[in-house]
Amino acid sequence: MIHSQSVFEFLDQSALERAPRVEQLHELGFTWADLEGEEYWLDAVAVMRSETYKELEEASCKLWHILDKAVRYVHRRHDLYDLIGIPPLLWEMLDQCPLSAQGLISRYARFDYAVADDGTIKLLELNADTPTGYVEASIATPWICEQAGISSPNTAMKELLAAAWQEEQPDTVACIAYGSHQEDSGTIEALVRHSGLHIQCVDCLHLSIDNGVVKDGEGRIIKRMFALYPKEWMAVDEGGDALAYAVETGNLQLFNSPHSILLQSKGLMAAVWGMYELGLHFNEEERRAIENYILPTYNKPVFSGNFVSKSVFGREGGSVRLFDDSGTLELQDEDGFDSSVLFPSVYQKRAELARINTAEGELHLLTGMFVINGKPCGLLGRAGGPITGNTSHFIALGVR
Repeated sequence: MIHSQSVFEFLDQSALERAPRVEQLHELGFTWADLEGEEYWLDAVAVMRSETYKELEEASCKLWHILDKAVRYVHRRHDLYDLIGIPPLLWEMLDQCPLSAQGLISRYARFDYAVADDGTIKLLELNADTPTGYVEASIATPWICEQAGISSPNTAMKELLAAAWQEEQPDTVACIAYGSHQEDSGTIEALVRHSGLHIQCVDCLHLSIDNGVVKDGEGRIIKRMFALYPKEWMAVDEGGDALAYAVETGNLQLFNSPHSILLQSKGLMAAVWGMYELGLHFNEEERRAIENYILPTYNKPVFSGNFVSKSVFGREGGSVRLFDDSGTLELQDEDGFDSSVLFPSVYQKRAELARINTAEGELHLLTGMFVINGKPCGLLGRAGGPITGNTSHFIALGVR
């Protein structure tokens, strides 16, 4: 059950025999429904009211435009790079590379929203650089929804991905520990399959760079690459400066574009909120969208209570700390890597997540919305604790 009067309806499918369903999903390409003996996939569907989905889709279009506009304001302004936490090593790369066309700074991104039981929608963050969950959203969710007789808005994801990659034409797709990291390897393989292109999959750790020329482990020169490798790590990892130089000199084109790191930074949301408060840069329609859907976010701890702190480049819940009404630390993530030791933090008003009662107990429901080739197109559900971390479950989201 979901809380009474919720905009979500919970359809429990766990009475169905799990093993053959896991096997069917495995054949479709979702090979990590069970991970290390644990059930990652919750066999259920959280069904969203159609009017809530319509508002979420419209909000995503508006916020995509607003954040794109903010990136163009920040571009080549080093004081603002510093304000939103961009590592100085990457500034030259960002300055030298031309900005993509409007709405296409990232062709493969995912908004994460807090959608409350009453339908209130608040943006938590945008993963505009290296979002995962693509297989869950594009392959597993439509199948699960179809089995349950529920409509899925995710069916256009594959076609939009193919159109995006037809434009970008990567010759290589990479992730860390390709072939052994099940989720990341399966994700890039699905991206390649859906692209319709002949593309090599490689391990980032097997790449070599010499005078700006990037080669794979077999000595093949790479010119155009999509990598599930967060761009901020170029400022930290050994060889990261060489990779940034390869991009600066034009020897390597990265997709998503280098400027996706500007969209990725949670500091950009603080900049947008600051401009909203000062009445700068945005028109009245944009200001209404910011007021309705973006949480008050700052790069300093200005709240007395009921707020969240997190690294501008935190991922999978790492670095997230929740503070209660009195300003006392209530909960912090213990599983993900705390990237706040490397990058600055932002401070954001807390938002309510819908709650669902499952066989695992009461869980908080996080709503993801993929944006592919500039179009909001795919729901991703994750269920877990108040902080949606690396141990959260995947649950299919459908629309009634």
